[in-house]
Amino acid sequence: MTDLAHATDDAGGHAHHWEVSWAPMAVAFGVFFLVPMTFASALVYHIPLLATVFAAIGVVLTLAGVSRWIFEGATTVGVIQNVSPAGIGFFIFGEILIFFGLFVSYWALRLSAGDAWPPAGTPEINHVLPLIMTVFLVGSSLTYHHAEAKLEGDDRSGFLTWLVITLVLGLAFLSCTGYEYHHLFGEGFTPGTNQYSSAFFTLTGFHGTHVLVGLLAFAAIGLTFLFREPNRNVVKVAGIYWHFVDVVWFFVASQVYYW
Repeated sequence: MTDLAHATDDAGGHAHHWEVSWAPMAVAFGVFFLVPMTFASALVYHIPLLATVFAAIGVVLTLAGVSRWIFEGATTVGVIQNVSPAGIGFFIFGEILIFFGLFVSYWALRLSAGDAWPPAGTPEINHVLPLIMTVFLVGSSLTYHHAEAKLEGDDRSGFLTWLVITLVLGLAFLSCTGYEYHHLFGEGFTPGTNQYSSAFFTLTGFHGTHVLVGLLAFAAIGLTFLFREPNRNVVKVAGIYWHFVDVVWFFVASQVYYW
């Protein structure tokens, strides 16, 4: 639970508290190691071992920070009530802008290449796997919606059951991504192979990280629910986020796999 430092308002005599958390700092340093430090080591200084170390540190810090942040949101009553549903709207708007920037870059590459797309060096991309992944992701949105309905009816066991099914479907989606990456890397197709590979791994990888964050949120909610009543706003916000990730996948899959 978030540490609280209590203070007294001299003017009104009302008790206040400060919410202290190491999670935001962990996420900030994690992203710092994961993006600029890793890419600089690999692409600028050409030191693969150092890039691997920085990437490992970044992953650990980011996952630890995100997990802690989600857990705090699920177990702590905030100073300002009911702000989460409004906040997620602003967050998703920012995410839309980021994804839009990535799509614009891809469109610029695709349109400038004309018929010579994908470029030389690109292996045959599996067009069946993304359809299976779509089924997993869409199914997970439906199961989470069903879980929320169970929670509204105060059916705790039903909520946990459908939440676990959602987690399994989300993990199946990520497993497909891992399988695909392993297969493509085995054929020598890496982010540095050509323009298409850079766009492919950037878009699918960035979306995959969003799926991972959503699964961490579900896991934190599920673990919290085993011992106490979670913050239901967090349950709602996690659902909104997950449905957003689901919708974005349609754009990612249609562009990088079929166009």
